[in-house]
Amino acid sequence: MAQVSFTLNGQAVTATYEEGMHLLEVLRLSCGITSPKNGCSQGVCGSCTVLLDGRPVLACQKQPAEVAGRTVTTLEGLPAAKRELLAAAFVREGAVQCGFCTPGIMLRAACLLDRGKGKDRTAVARALAAHLCRCTGYLRIFDAIATAAEVWESGGPLPPGGPRRGDFFGERYGLHRTTPPVEVGVGANAARYRGVEHACGRHPYVADLKVPGMLHAAVVLAQHPRARVLAIDASEALARPGVVRVLTAADVPGDRYVGIVVKDWPVFVAVGEETRCVGDVVALVVAESQLRARRAAELVHVAYQVLPPITSPEEALAEGAPALHPGGNLLEVCAYRRGDVDAALATSAHVVRQRFTTQRIEHAFLEPEACLAVPAGDRLTVYSQGQGVHADQEQIAAVLGLPTAAITVEGVACGGAFGGKEDLSIQAHTALAAHLTGRPVRCVLTREQSILLHPKRHPMTLDYEAGCDREGHLTFVRARIVGDTGAYASVGGKVLERAAGHACGPYRVRAVDVEARAVYTNNPPCGAMRGFGVNQAAFAIEGILDLLAQRVGLDGYDIRERNVLRPGDRFATGQIMNEGCAIRQTLEAVRHVYKSSPRAGIACGIKNTGIGNGLEDSGRVVIRVLPEGRLDVVVGFSEMGQGLLTVVRQVIVEETGLAEDAIDVRTSSDERARCGMTTASRATALLTRAGQRAARQLAEALGTASLAELVGQEFCGEFVCDFTTAPDTETEDPVTHMAFSYATQVVILDEGGRVAKVVAAHDVGRAVNPLACVGQIEGAIHMGLGYALTEELPCDGGRPRSLSLKDLGILTAADMPEVEVILVEVPDPVGGYGSKGVGEIGLVPTAAAVASALARFDGIRRTSLPLRDSPAARATQASRRLGAAPAPPNPGARAC
Repeated sequence: MAQVSFTLNGQAVTATYEEGMHLLEVLRLSCGITSPKNGCSQGVCGSCTVLLDGRPVLACQKQPAEVAGRTVTTLEGLPAAKRELLAAAFVREGAVQCGFCTPGIMLRAACLLDRGKGKDRTAVARALAAHLCRCTGYLRIFDAIATAAEVWESGGPLPPGGPRRGDFFGERYGLHRTTPPVEVGVGANAARYRGVEHACGRHPYVADLKVPGMLHAAVVLAQHPRARVLAIDASEALARPGVVRVLTAADVPGDRYVGIVVKDWPVFVAVGEETRCVGDVVALVVAESQLRARRAAELVHVAYQVLPPITSPEEALAEGAPALHPGGNLLEVCAYRRGDVDAALATSAHVVRQRFTTQRIEHAFLEPEACLAVPAGDRLTVYSQGQGVHADQEQIAAVLGLPTAAITVEGVACGGAFGGKEDLSIQAHTALAAHLTGRPVRCVLTREQSILLHPKRHPMTLDYEAGCDREGHLTFVRARIVGDTGAYASVGGKVLERAAGHACGPYRVRAVDVEARAVYTNNPPCGAMRGFGVNQAAFAIEGILDLLAQRVGLDGYDIRERNVLRPGDRFATGQIMNEGCAIRQTLEAVRHVYKSSPRAGIACGIKNTGIGNGLEDSGRVVIRVLPEGRLDVVVGFSEMGQGLLTVVRQVIVEETGLAEDAIDVRTSSDERARCGMTTASRATALLTRAGQRAARQLAEALGTASLAELVGQEFCGEFVCDFTTAPDTETEDPVTHMAFSYATQVVILDEGGRVAKVVAAHDVGRAVNPLACVGQIEGAIHMGLGYALTEELPCDGGRPRSLSLKDLGILTAADMPEVEVILVEVPDPVGGYGSKGVGEIGLVPTAAAVASALARFDGIRRTSLPLRDSPAARATQASRRLGAAPAPPNPGARAC
């Protein structure tokens, strides 16, 4: 152990730490400071920002000896008035979503404001270059800093008012909101639930949780994407001081395979079995400290028989290819066929054929995976950041060989997910360690391990053939789609289902022949990521529309206007669109913008709300009345920064008239709140319905009793959608999804070909929280622009080429163009208050709109993502700082 003395937040401290720790770990583990977060330990994300002698530095890049005798200030050490002023500005402007990055950004913002630079957008953008934010798209962070700057010198408080950019319904274009504005309840710009706590770093994420007697765990990952494990020798690791146990496959008392749809993913790869990717776990080291666990993990020696990996779907499907799974290398085939495509082809005036390719993408949520498991007798409580507490509960119980009721999973609001936390990551490993040692265990992945372990966005190859008549009306679409689903199923089959179902976009097509295949390889697994296969299909079908428009002599707007779905039309799957179909309204909202911009590209998007395809979508809300006039509200869906818990509070306020400050909302595996995964843009639509029903029961009870008289009573509401049909159901009128959301986006380039502005018209059904809706869309557009221009996780031989956040191509604050969101409200008959999903649709059309704009700019039709050869990509900071480094030989055993 070593010591270092310095001044921390105005107090002299002497911190004891283990040799090898960096300053961030000293602050968090030795000093109990939680506002600086460990998002990467690579000096890239900026979440660990602190002030050293008044200047911002990245704590993960400083050694403890460097601060000896100096002054370190964290967000906790800012004057309370300034801290709370900044937090209030961030919350008002909608700049807090998951909140993981916010404390570091606020601390740097305070430095800018102290220098009088808060209103200088260039200076702010330069300062924010040291930070990544995966949720907001940065624009509302700019707004928050500018808002705080107005009263910074006077010390605040903020004057009454709403967000700076509050024209959410296209007012500047003569459009208007269809529902009247309100101050509270449904339709209000409600502040993010516990937003100030998140902004100030007071909200505990899983890695912030500590309990007495807690042990720490570290994973040992496979060194080869395909190899037979011959032996595992943990003797050297076990001999290290502080190491309590090393777990392997032999220690699993129950089912060793997990999976949301197909249970093909081993918790541990056993001796004698083959690894399927470099994210496979072969052992887990449990020790008295995090550093000791990670160092001991480096000493677990695994002997392998290395086998040649299969790294492409073509190779996997070739005759004689080794089977990676017992059922072969083809995970799933999904097809939709309607009408006579051959006849339509023969009579089409214009026919185009094109191959489109899309890339593998890393979610890059800023909070790496973490889990805490606490045993109590024959029960176990697991604190999870996952997207499905009930799915986690069931799978953990199966791995431990325990009844489901013996496991309680408490959902901890997480630092971003975007689909990447649907699958179990380390929850089962952590729970197993706690179960076997009888002590609490916490496991936190390093950024490198996180990139290796969770599923990615599918790279796809999409071969299209389509035709239209002389006026530009679509006659047929034929598509063959292949997705590399990587080593394990995850939800890969469903992703390709979704790509197939959305292969014709939001357009009327007389004849459809679409087939999509999900193929196993030894690449990193691919599964859920924001858009869930629809992004890839949208890039292709929108490109096809542009090619046909060129043949017919139409512009991008006119060919879309002639083909968009109307109520009563059939979607590609055969579903008849209901009165909530509003793609035409979103298109009309941007007509003037597109028609008046010579360097503009346009694309439309449609995205399912709800899983559908024959599976049940359900939401449940439990309201419990507590003493002192408070409500404890339990839901089963997870808060990931999307504002779900805020929406639930708004519904209860709307139906009961109670004050929102009296309502606490949490996520738990409580059986009465049972639901599925937080996925498919469905949580708001389902929970508004369920919350409505629970809250109306409470409101009825309040008609004859006071809240004090209702203490101890519970009010449960549920909404179940079980009327959708599976893709292979033989029926004339299939219903593949309970609802859809719609969008049209226009991307405008400047004279040099850089993206200057995005105008996005989005139908949300009913904007339950307009500020949150716009924040979701702006953040999604940031992700969509990255997807279009610079983002990629390339692999060589089954290994990611780099495990650094800086090499993922994530756009910086300086790369973000102006974004204008226009909310369109066409109510849907299924979602509560007419609401539809908004979490994913925001980036469905973006890449295609960028490609469309570039084609108008330089005449080049680009059909492969990312568009790195374009002037728009070359103009970004993200592009300039790309430079992959080779991955370490065994990242699963690296000390942080």
